[in-house]
Amino acid sequence: MSARAALSRGVTAQRLRKNCTFYVNELSHPTCGVHKPVILLLPWLGSRPQAVDKYCEIYFRSGFDVLVVESEVKEFLWPRLAFDHGKRLLELLESERFISRPLLVHAFSIGGFTFSQLLIHMSENTNEYEALTRRIKGQVYDSLVAGSEERMSVGLGKVLFPHLENLVKRASLLYFAVFKRQTVDYFNYSINVFYNTPVTAPALFFSCDNDPLSDPQTVEKVIEYWQKRGMSVTAQKWEDSTHAGHLKRHPQQYLNTLQMFLQSLHIAPLKAKM
Repeated sequence: MSARAALSRGVTAQRLRKNCTFYVNELSHPTCGVHKPVILLLPWLGSRPQAVDKYCEIYFRSGFDVLVVESEVKEFLWPRLAFDHGKRLLELLESERFISRPLLVHAFSIGGFTFSQLLIHMSENTNEYEALTRRIKGQVYDSLVAGSEERMSVGLGKVLFPHLENLVKRASLLYFAVFKRQTVDYFNYSINVFYNTPVTAPALFFSCDNDPLSDPQTVEKVIEYWQKRGMSVTAQKWEDSTHAGHLKRHPQQYLNTLQMFLQSLHIAPLKAKM
């Protein structure tokens, strides 16, 4: 059952703003009320609704509400836009609709970069966002964009424009070189904030060795750094898989790992097996 099909079976969709849709799961236990956890779902660039629906459905079956916030390629190419987007998203998460709700973050690919923009605001204004930081009870990163600008340029071509891969790579590298201060330097700052994130909730990483956009060694460094900080980190890595497509390639492993992680958080009873 897709998210759209779920709308007729107890899930209603509310378009809150551009690229931001809130799915309210009215089938979940009525006693949860305003304290029911919300999944902040941050999809990958170019994601199709049918693909995102599959992840929404996982959480619908488990009784969660889902807030889907999409990213745009212009926010990646001009990070200041992502920074402003992050501020608006923080304002939404602190609005009356969400202020009492525990949060789980599930970020795919560039969605991790989008979430890092929230972390920048949170780390630079710790007192203002202290309550919000505590409300984040878990974080899932699937195919986290990580590595050099050359790797990102190659990945952009493979993922978004496979027929123009080499052209996109050359154009992207030139662009990053010309606008180094506004792009590469900002990416490095975002990475540093991500390493030293104010959110210390348990984390789960899904990754693979052959991801064109995600350097497995960089992901390992993040995991090791967080573990040294005392954070609880779980990792599921495959030798061969697809960027932001692990659920399709390895469905049972993916679902089992995710379910065990959610159960370990003890924030809400799971309504059904995934």
